[in-house]
Amino acid sequence: MEAVTFKYLLVGLFVFITFFLSYKGMKRTKDLKGFSIGNKDMSPVMIGITMAASISSTATFVINPGFVYTHGLAAYIHFGIAASLGILCAFILLSKGFRKLGDQQGSLTIPDWIYHRYNDRGLSLFFAFINLLSITFVVLILVGCSILMSGMFPISQQTGLVITMLFVFSYVLMGGTYAHAYTNSFQGIMMIVIALFLFGQGLHHFEGGFFTSLQSVSTEYASVFNSSSNLYYSFFSVFLSGFIITFALMLQPHILTKILYIKEDKDVNKFILTTAVVGICFSLMLFIGFYAKLSGLVIARQDAVVVEYIKYIFADTTFGMYFINFVSITMLAAGMSTLDGILVSLSSMTVNDIYAPLSKNKLDPKKALLTSRISLILIGIISTILAWNPPKLVGLFAQKGVYGLAAASVFPILFGVLYKKEIPKFVLWGSSLIGLLGHLYLNLTGIVLNPAVSSTYSIMASATFGIIALKVYEVRLRKVIL
Repeated sequence: MEAVTFKYLLVGLFVFITFFLSYKGMKRTKDLKGFSIGNKDMSPVMIGITMAASISSTATFVINPGFVYTHGLAAYIHFGIAASLGILCAFILLSKGFRKLGDQQGSLTIPDWIYHRYNDRGLSLFFAFINLLSITFVVLILVGCSILMSGMFPISQQTGLVITMLFVFSYVLMGGTYAHAYTNSFQGIMMIVIALFLFGQGLHHFEGGFFTSLQSVSTEYASVFNSSSNLYYSFFSVFLSGFIITFALMLQPHILTKILYIKEDKDVNKFILTTAVVGICFSLMLFIGFYAKLSGLVIARQDAVVVEYIKYIFADTTFGMYFINFVSITMLAAGMSTLDGILVSLSSMTVNDIYAPLSKNKLDPKKALLTSRISLILIGIISTILAWNPPKLVGLFAQKGVYGLAAASVFPILFGVLYKKEIPKFVLWGSSLIGLLGHLYLNLTGIVLNPAVSSTYSIMASATFGIIALKVYEVRLRKVIL
C-alpha cells in the first residue's frame, strides 16, 4: 500500500471513530446539564485522560517545543517542570472542595459556580464575559491544526483551517461533554504512544551527556536562566511565573469543570493520579525542541519546529512516510482534544450564564440544549475569522487573553474553595479586576513582554489586595461585634 493511500485510509478511520464516539455521546446528551458536565457516570480514569489531553493539546505537542528550540533549557524548565508542579498543586488543593461545592449547588460552569458560591449575579456575568477570552486559545489551536493540515495534504492553511473547524465543531455539536470525553480518551491514547516513541527516538542526541549536548549549542542555551532570551532569563520568568500561571490556568472553564464530572470524593485521587501520569507522558514532547536544535535544523518559524523535525527524521524512508502520517494525525488529535473541551464550556456559558440571566427567561432543557448548539456555531464563525490571518507568534497571542482570564480567576475560586466564611463583594471585584487589568496593562503596553510574567505580577497583586482587604474587613467586623 502506498503511503498516500495509507494516509487517506488512516484519516478516514480517525474520522469514523471520532464520529462514532460522538454519536454514542449524543445518545447520552438529553439536556444542557448532560451537554455541559455529563451525568456523572464516567470513570475517574477516563476523566483523568480527558483532563490531561485537554491541558496538553496543540500547545504541548506543536507550539511549546518551538519555545524550547529557541530558548533552550530555560524554556523547558518553564513549561516542563514549573508548569507541571503548578498543575499538580492546583488539583491537590482544589479538586475535592470545588467538586463538593459544585455538586451541592448543581453548578454547570465556572460562572455558575461563582454565582452559587457568592450569590452575586453581576460577578457571575463578569466572569462569563471574560471567559470569552478563551476564544484566543481556540484561535491558537485552529492555527496549529491548520498548519498540520496544510503539511499533510495539498491544501492551503486557510483551507485546512476551515476543514478543522467544520470537523471539530460538528462532532462537539452532536455530543457535547460525552463526545468530548469519549474522543479525548481515544485521542489521548494516540498522544501517549507518539510522545513516548518520539522521546525515545531522539535520546541519542544526549549520548555525550544532557548538559554537554545543550552546551554544544551555546552556554546560554544550556543555562537554567538564559541571559540571551527575552522571555526566560530569571528565576521569576523561568520558574515562579511558570508555576503560578499554570496553577491559575487550571481554573479555566474547560479544565476545572471536568472535576464536576466526578461522582464521588473517593474517585478524586484516582483522577488526579491518572491526570499526572498521562500529563508527564505528554510533556516529553518538549524534548522535540532540543532534538531539532541538536540536529542542526534552522527553522524560521518556531510554531513549525515539530512538523519540520518529524519530516527531517522520517521523510527519507518508506516506514518513515507511514509513520509521519500517523504522527500527523496524532498532532491533529492533540489540538482537537483541547479545542472540543473549550467549545463545550464556551457554548454552555453563553447560554447558562449570559443568555438566560440577561433575557430573564427560564429555558426548558431542550431549548437550552438547542441554544447552546446555535451559540457553538457562532463561536466557530468568529474563531475562524480571527484565525484566518494569525499573528506571527500565535502562542503569545493566545497567552495574552487566556492569562488575563487566569489572573482574574485565582482569588475568587481559590478562596471560594479554601475560605469557608463570607467574602465581601468589594474584595472579590477588586482582586479580579486587579488581576485582569494589571496583566493587560503590563503586557499590551510592552512593559512586560512575557505574558506569563505579566500575569504572575497581576496574580500576586490580586492576591495581596484580596488577603489584606479580607483581613481589614475581618478586623472591622470584630470591632463592630464588640
